[in-house]
Amino acid sequence: MTDSAGRPVSAAGTPQRGDVNSGSDPESTLLRALAEAGVPVDGSPRRRAEYSYDASNYRVEPLAVVFPRTVDDVVAAVEACRATGTPITARGGGTSMAGNAVGSGLVLDFSRHMDQVGAIDEDAGTVDVQPGVVLATLSREVERGTGGRRTFAPDPSSKNRATVGGAIGNDACGNHSVRYGRTSDHVAEIDLVTSDGARLTATEAGLRATDPADSSSAERADALVASLAGLAQEHLSAFRLELGRIPRQVSGYHLENLLPEKFNMARAVVGSEGTWAVVVGARMELVPKPASALLVCLGYQDVVDAARDVPTILEFSPAAVEGTDEAIVATMRHRRGPDSVLGLPEGQAWLFVDLDGDDPGSVRAQADRLLDRLGENGRLVEGRKAADPAERASLWRVREDGAGLSSRLASGGESWPGWEDAAVAPERLADYLVDLRELLVQHDLTGVMYGHFGAGCMHIRITYDLRTDEGRRVFREFTRQAAELVVRHGGSLSGEHGDGRARSELLSIMYSPEVMAAFAECRKLWDPAGILNPGSVTDPDPMDGHLALAGVPEREWRTSFELSPASAGRDPWVHAVQGCIGVGRCRADAGGVMCPSFRATRDEKDSTRGRARVLQEVVRGARTVEEGWRSEEAREVLDLCLSCKACATDCPTGVDMATYKSEFFDHYYRGRRRPRSHYSLGWLPRWMKLTGRVPGLVNAVLATPLAKAAAAAGGITTKRALPRFARAGEWRREITDAGARGSAVLFVDTFTRGFRPEVAGAAARVLGDAGETVACSADACCGLTWISTGQLGTAKRLLAKTAAALDDGTDRPIVVVEPSCAAALRKDLPELVHTEQARRVASRVRSFAAHVADRVSGGWVPSQARPAPERAVLQTHCHEHSVFGAAAQRRALEAAGVGEVVDATGCCGVAGNFGFEAEHYDVSMRVAENALAPALRDTGSDVAVLTDGFSCARQVDQLAPSRPGLHLAQLLDPGATPAE
Repeated sequence: MTDSAGRPVSAAGTPQRGDVNSGSDPESTLLRALAEAGVPVDGSPRRRAEYSYDASNYRVEPLAVVFPRTVDDVVAAVEACRATGTPITARGGGTSMAGNAVGSGLVLDFSRHMDQVGAIDEDAGTVDVQPGVVLATLSREVERGTGGRRTFAPDPSSKNRATVGGAIGNDACGNHSVRYGRTSDHVAEIDLVTSDGARLTATEAGLRATDPADSSSAERADALVASLAGLAQEHLSAFRLELGRIPRQVSGYHLENLLPEKFNMARAVVGSEGTWAVVVGARMELVPKPASALLVCLGYQDVVDAARDVPTILEFSPAAVEGTDEAIVATMRHRRGPDSVLGLPEGQAWLFVDLDGDDPGSVRAQADRLLDRLGENGRLVEGRKAADPAERASLWRVREDGAGLSSRLASGGESWPGWEDAAVAPERLADYLVDLRELLVQHDLTGVMYGHFGAGCMHIRITYDLRTDEGRRVFREFTRQAAELVVRHGGSLSGEHGDGRARSELLSIMYSPEVMAAFAECRKLWDPAGILNPGSVTDPDPMDGHLALAGVPEREWRTSFELSPASAGRDPWVHAVQGCIGVGRCRADAGGVMCPSFRATRDEKDSTRGRARVLQEVVRGARTVEEGWRSEEAREVLDLCLSCKACATDCPTGVDMATYKSEFFDHYYRGRRRPRSHYSLGWLPRWMKLTGRVPGLVNAVLATPLAKAAAAAGGITTKRALPRFARAGEWRREITDAGARGSAVLFVDTFTRGFRPEVAGAAARVLGDAGETVACSADACCGLTWISTGQLGTAKRLLAKTAAALDDGTDRPIVVVEPSCAAALRKDLPELVHTEQARRVASRVRSFAAHVADRVSGGWVPSQARPAPERAVLQTHCHEHSVFGAAAQRRALEAAGVGEVVDATGCCGVAGNFGFEAEHYDVSMRVAENALAPALRDTGSDVAVLTDGFSCARQVDQLAPSRPGLHLAQLLDPGATPAE
């Protein structure tokens, strides 16, 4: 068997690797050609594994990946591919849900280096961009450069990681497409490299050589324009009747833009999905930014009722009409807590309507009129205006995370793209949804729905079983019938994401043979070599070929962690690592905490997604990486994971890479020598039993040159000052009122006992101030250092003893001073120790901040001795953020009277042992530059810094030695003196 590129494949559809040392296989030939052209290329098994996937159902292993820095790199890469007959796939953020960003040849990833925003011309209303610019970055830079007067309009939900090049390739739209349309409505010029090496610029008027002195490209431009004009003339009637009929008709090529009355070559190029030429730059058009906006949230009984009200809503000229259903909201609350969705009205389906204008009063009045009209229609359950910015952001995040949230639901079910973004005219949306739901019932499928209701474009993720032959048969049959259904409703197979591998096979249902033939002819005119993104649009791959879930062997992967829930009959480890569906939120540079290592390096291998994709290759036994627990490729991608656990909350699908790293390292290092830091830092609680006996001697040694030698011997960086050790039992002198049977148990962890004993006393006094009597527990360990280094046998033994010690027959809260230890007891304890006792104890665990926030919510007002600072920098520990929520410390600070809280949102970079390890120090400091270091630089030395986490406090000491980090307990301490 062979794939679409002529490469041999196995019966399961897995490309077979040649001998890379033979010099005669396609990989070696390509790598040699690129090397001769001076283009850096990565053909390593690990890199190929990372780029075998995008956000679709598909897996296609490439030969190699190039990260071009200049257009010359692109030209050279294209020349090498043309000479060797190698397919080319251009890629941005890798967020394609249709399989447009994977290919069997060379992948060009523009997001890493060619990601600059160029000149902004406010008068002309344009901006120069490179193809790898992230859409949200572009909007932010334009608004900054124009004083907030202009912005870039297309805003798909993936805007904080999707790129301009990808938006051009798919004709992306976004949440505000009701007002602003598609990417094709915002393009002025596009710079291209064709497969035969011409450098062309597509404009409204036609094509020109990008360099006027380039005569061969000028000749190519003239010939291509003449041929395309002739193509349009030959098919005038078909183009006018079949193309450009509804707002979201994205399927196929946009050849209506070649018609004489509509001619615009730049717009024609948009949506060609990388099959015509490679985008290397663009001039994009800008729009005025409204002065005032108001979100109106509407609740309905179901999505059909919501869709029936869309024509009424459109009469009010909204900027956006987006929607989601109850399954997504329930999953958001399940994964991120009840506070993650604020201000949602009653209902089981919701519309988010953005109204805007120049005057806030007029916008509010318009919202009132809209609510009155919808009330008269009789379908609205409840509607409300979301004026609070936090509420508005919370509601929009529900919609924007829809793709990920819907894939792994709170109910435990899975759903997948495929019939992902069909579109009809908005006035036909309700009737289409009625028929679509009937079709789902016929096939015993469930569809989770969300999308662009105002544009008639519905995203739907469906409960196919793509792992089995029968499930794939249902997938194919349902998708074909759904295509026939949407065409009967006058719609488009794709309304935003393009056709790719998911829908190209079905285009003949939507278009006549004449138009399909014109598509093929047009593509050949642009790409006579036939090397650009094969398998999409024309001569497509089968829609059920190259499915990522097909061909994964069944075997038992024995794990220490209880990785549940897993789908029935499937291995929990396989199910866990397959949780990543590639939406790429871990690649965002703002919002949330994940993924700190990717934000520091900008390398796919250091993203949660990149790690998950390599692990997925491990469990499928692919030849790209070594199979099983001994995979060196998996160890490599996990190396810079900080185990911050932010992905467990921030990732819409709930991928918990910290847990996967611990599990993998536990197996990988069995029978192998571990890194030295696993013995020094990983065994820290054991060493601290010794240092606690002679802290004076240890601290004296740390002040001498011997300290650096000892640190180096233990794999610890010599660039970071080591903390001073406290005497064993010193913490007890800080706590004078603790009893045996208090109303709350204060768990004094290893780090607090050994390094910050004063915090234990402050915590006890704060709990007392809150009206609680305190019992203390300090003889147990959460096992965190063993967990993070993958020494799970020891961790389980320690945790079992801790559960026995804390299970006292009461339901008293166990309040833990150190957030990382609290998280380990709350989450890791029941996942590693599979007993009712462990679950009972875990359910009682609270972080100090979360417990204090609960008391504040109950009406308690802190009576701290120190006056509340006017400003404070807040560094929320990543584990606090992930397991207990990000808002607890802020609520406590507000209750204490802190005027302004400056959030340093993101990982501090130390993350337990990570920032102390010699090989990771530089990355840890780059991670600090994501948020913490700028926050410290931007605030005065007199501004307090809140660092509940010991690791966070150490990073603050490193960055600003004169500003020691305070634990929340120290700030609220009623027994502190003003000088403390």
